[in-house]
Order: sequence, then C-alpha cells, then structure tokens
Amino acid sequence: MGEKVEYVLSVVQMSGILAPIIFIIFHTLRQFFFIPVIVVCFAGGLLFGAVFGAIYSLIGLTLSSFVVYFLLRIFPSFHQKIQQFKMKWFGPYANLTTAQISVLKLVPFMYYQLLCFCLMERKKAFHEYAIASFYTNIPVVIFYTVFGQFFKHFSPTMGIVFIISLTVLMIAFREKFVVIKWKDFFKATS
Repeated sequence: MGEKVEYVLSVVQMSGILAPIIFIIFHTLRQFFFIPVIVVCFAGGLLFGAVFGAIYSLIGLTLSSFVVYFLLRIFPSFHQKIQQFKMKWFGPYANLTTAQISVLKLVPFMYYQLLCFCLMERKKAFHEYAIASFYTNIPVVIFYTVFGQFFKHFSPTMGIVFIISLTVLMIAFREKFVVIKWKDFFKATS
C-alpha cells in the first residue's frame, strides 16, 4: 500500500496547478481504495503545507462524507450492513452526539463510513448532515494535517495519553440519557 500512496503523491506533486483538484478528488475517492483518512491528511500537510493542506483535506473529506450519505440512501444493503456494524460496535441503544462523532473521527482506526452513518442518524436532512459533517471534519483535518508530522515522534506513553484523552472526551460528550422502548426493556429471552 505504501508504494501506491507514494505513486499518487508523486503524480500530485508533478501536476502543478491541478494538484489541489487531483488531491481533493483523491481524498473524496480514498474510501474506495481503503486508504485511512489520516494518511491522506498527512500527505496534504506534506504536499501543500499546513494551511492549504488542511483546506484541501477539509474539502475532500466533506465531499467524501457526501458520497457516503448518498451511497447509504441509494443502496439499502449498504445501509443495513453499516447499521449491523453499528449495533455490533456500539450496541442497540447508542445514539452518538455530534461532538462524540467529532472526537471518534480523531481515532486513527475508526471506520469513517460508520461515523458518517451515526451522523446521518442524528441529522436526517441533507443540509443538516452537510453542515454537521463539515464541522465534525474540522478537528480531524487540523489535527492530522498540522500535527501529523509530530505524531511519528510520539512515544508509547504519549500514545496512551492521547487515547485516554480521547476516551475522557467521549465520556464528557455523551448523551446523558437513553430511551429504551417498553417492549425492548421487557423483551423475553428465549
């Protein structure tokens, strides 16, 4: 996979004025090549610097969120598969807040489409989803584009502190109540 990423980076570097457009398109289509978000954000920082890399990554990641939204609407089987994945990871009563989704996007191994699905459950209308998606993408883009170069210098202790900090944020931003339907609460086990 490293060779593919290096090849794409070299193509983007040699494309001159079209480089930002190619980068944004690559960022949008990244999910189909199973390339993690952080890798592309790191690349944006290396290719365009912190400011322009963050801007281009934010545009590409937001467009990527739009693609996921429409794929979930168009393909019911994909929607059902992501819903089952959510049940498996978060349980039947998890209703993540927008702030929690924003924090979870910072976790390098989180499934981005699952987080888009969770956001889509909270924001049903496309314009609400689009705005929330834009805002939840800002922390991940800034963090991994600007501070991505320092991430490789993290010691294992710093990695543990980072994970604990994200966990504390997840707990702080959780929804304070859960609604369980009467029939689900008294469901008979067989």
